[in-house]
Amino acid sequence: MTIERLNQTSSVSEFILLGLSSRPEDQKPLFVLFLPMYLVTITGNLLIILAIRSDPQLHTPMYFFLSFLSFTDICLTTTIVPKMLVNFLSEKKTISYAGCLTQMYFLYALGDSDSCLLAVMAFDRYVAICNPFHYITTMSHHRCVLLVPFSCSLAHLHSLLHTLLLNLLTFCDSNIIHHFLCDINPLLKLACSSTFVNEIVIMAEGSVVLVTPFLCITFSYIRILITILKIPSAAGKRKAFSTCSSHLTVVTLFYGSIFYEYLHPLSSYSVRDRVVAIVYTVLTSMLNPFIYSLRNKDMKRGLGMLVGRRKS
Repeated sequence: MTIERLNQTSSVSEFILLGLSSRPEDQKPLFVLFLPMYLVTITGNLLIILAIRSDPQLHTPMYFFLSFLSFTDICLTTTIVPKMLVNFLSEKKTISYAGCLTQMYFLYALGDSDSCLLAVMAFDRYVAICNPFHYITTMSHHRCVLLVPFSCSLAHLHSLLHTLLLNLLTFCDSNIIHHFLCDINPLLKLACSSTFVNEIVIMAEGSVVLVTPFLCITFSYIRILITILKIPSAAGKRKAFSTCSSHLTVVTLFYGSIFYEYLHPLSSYSVRDRVVAIVYTVLTSMLNPFIYSLRNKDMKRGLGMLVGRRKS
């Protein structure tokens, strides 16, 4: 789809992103805050990927999925933060119509990929704890390799559907987006044509795509909890739970903010949604490397070996 075709569907050729604050005095402090966060996100997730690739003991399904999760987090943050940083220092905080739809497409494609990967990782922990004798056959390398593109394909199809539906709308009045990114809810509020179909698809298909991985994670952890409670020794229970605690922390942070953001009526969209969006677009991606490495001895060892190899 060409830029000319995109522009023909709307008299609006660009949008203005108001960002987190419209006050001029807030822009430089926000830039100083988010630039280090972005650099930490890129560095932390890149270190996770390199550590997993360089340490043979980390060549297991769990860390295989974690490396792809880190890669997705890098891409997701890069889709959003650089443009936000530029806008903090610019008087004209604009984004083209085509650029806005492109950003929204990758926001959903990468965000949903994160969601699917978290579900796959929960299934991996379920098999490891509940069916350890079948773990090698169930989570074979061939199956793990297939699960990643399958998860990403579903995410991209979901994102493409919403992007195409949004492109059918007409924007003929205001072009001011009360957000720091091109998200579907603030864009729907600007449309001067009917958004009924978009809202129905969001609540139906969107909810299914969002809730299904969460239900898979919930089911996996219920079975994991039942199995852990049956372990006779306290040490055994702690060891089993420690393998899941990092993943469970990330799931809580990610889905808590996602559910608040998207599973409420469009009419109730407010400033708080912008703050919540920071959690799943920026904060979760930045914290993931710390969450997965601080309480994980294998990951600590892998990072230590990586840093030691770089120094030598």
